[in-house]
Amino acid sequence: MDDAQELATWTEVLPLGDLLLRSADRHPDRDALVFPGERHTFAGLARRATDVARGLVALGVRPGQHVGLLAQNTVEYVEGLFGVALCGGVVVPINARHKTSELAYIIDNGDLVVVLSTGREDGGYLDFTELLGRALPSLAQAGDSRALALTEAPALRAVVALRGAVTPGVLDRAAFDDLASQVSVDDLNRARGQARVRDAAMILYTSGTTANPKGCVLSHEAVVRGPLHRAVHRLGTGDADVTWGAGPLYHVGCLSPFVGSIGAGGTYLTDLFFDPDRALELMSQERATVAFPWFPAIMQPLLDSPVFDPARLDALRSILVIGPRPLIEQVQQTFPDAEMIAACGMTEAAGIYALSDRTETTLERSEAQGKAAPGVELRIVDLLTGEDLPDGTMGEILLRGYCVMTEYYKDPEKTASALDPDGWLHTGDLYSRTPDGRVIFHGRLKDMLKVGGENVATIEIESFLCSHPAVRMASVVGRADPRLDEVPVAFVELESGHDLDAEELRDYCRGKISNYKIPAEVFFISGEDWPMSTTKIDKRKLRARIASAVTV
Repeated sequence: MDDAQELATWTEVLPLGDLLLRSADRHPDRDALVFPGERHTFAGLARRATDVARGLVALGVRPGQHVGLLAQNTVEYVEGLFGVALCGGVVVPINARHKTSELAYIIDNGDLVVVLSTGREDGGYLDFTELLGRALPSLAQAGDSRALALTEAPALRAVVALRGAVTPGVLDRAAFDDLASQVSVDDLNRARGQARVRDAAMILYTSGTTANPKGCVLSHEAVVRGPLHRAVHRLGTGDADVTWGAGPLYHVGCLSPFVGSIGAGGTYLTDLFFDPDRALELMSQERATVAFPWFPAIMQPLLDSPVFDPARLDALRSILVIGPRPLIEQVQQTFPDAEMIAACGMTEAAGIYALSDRTETTLERSEAQGKAAPGVELRIVDLLTGEDLPDGTMGEILLRGYCVMTEYYKDPEKTASALDPDGWLHTGDLYSRTPDGRVIFHGRLKDMLKVGGENVATIEIESFLCSHPAVRMASVVGRADPRLDEVPVAFVELESGHDLDAEELRDYCRGKISNYKIPAEVFFISGEDWPMSTTKIDKRKLRARIASAVTV
């Protein structure tokens, strides 16, 4: 590639709502969003999102105010997301797995003025309005569903059901649409035009080691720039790609490629829930060119499905998957014409901050998570001194750039501990770096074990265990030990048709990894029994199983 071609990979930044409007102007009749048995064009999505935006303006939502979004992957979720952006609001996607206490906290802490959701309906939709009613006990007694005054959430003015029947206190879709009809497009455009690219576009709440989730404030530039650049210049063909995403759109790992697809004028494939057979059929029918299975918990069921046939997915050009080397090599062998993309990211960085380049080998992609994304700076620093470490030395990864969150909402103490005065985000993730700039993940700082004074990254043990031909998946946590402080304990899922006992697996480790890294105990677990967060194994629940002496 010559210098002129390299310079052609330009950067585009525009407000989130404008992404949809631009694609609707350029490709009005192209499919933007496809579910099994349901499809929506860019023009249709733009009309629906505009109607939602007008309804929000009628409810009194003003630029910069926060609007919650609680729904599954549906067209209502998408029209709600862009509807908030088009009226100049800040969208707050809410994890659909949250229960009453978490919902009540986010609604109050996030100063939400409206919550967009879905109500009762035949056909499998969850009744989120009923859940909201339990999270906000005074909602059922509210006098006017268009002007709430709740003690639990003083800022909240309305809860709107974009689909389905409603519970007391919730505004139904017909009434909401009636309000929308009273707001002109000119009024809407005045509100939309106030958005600046460094203004807040979104607050994504992320759970961690703290008692309550933390709200990551992300600018329009953070939400739009990286996903759009990757969709146009890095993934697939860059021209009307068809992108499949497995997970929920409230999760940054799925939201990010969705935003990129919309901005690039591509087609995004998704579903209410992840079912491998349905997903494979959808990808085959729609000729998917880009796939985001992300983790083994998604990729492996696709490969194991009785309807899996790689010949029906011959249009795939990019597959982003993170996992142990055997899985990456299996996927590459299964799809020899597709590029396996390695990447790493986090909510505080609006998704991906490093990814593999086209020169990397399959081995390099399976060993590392790529290089710094364009516009992002990375450092690896000593955990105690904060000094930069040489290549090959494990430390905390710090990042700085346009994609980094502005703050944790209403939490200056946690913000100060995460963002230093020079703008570096302290991630709490452990990495090392190769001489050519690739970063290698060694686990979370909280996933480091201290075994007899030795630092042990659980991911190192997990990767080794997965090299055994009988092991499909492994997760390692620490267990308190009176002599060594703590010792590793492994939870292991076996490949179908394989037998293996704990001592055989421990024997496999001996002589290959240090004795102190060999799991003190091994618990075998079936695939459906893994405790999962949105996309990953929930290690807190594994630790709880050990602490309560509950074996699996």
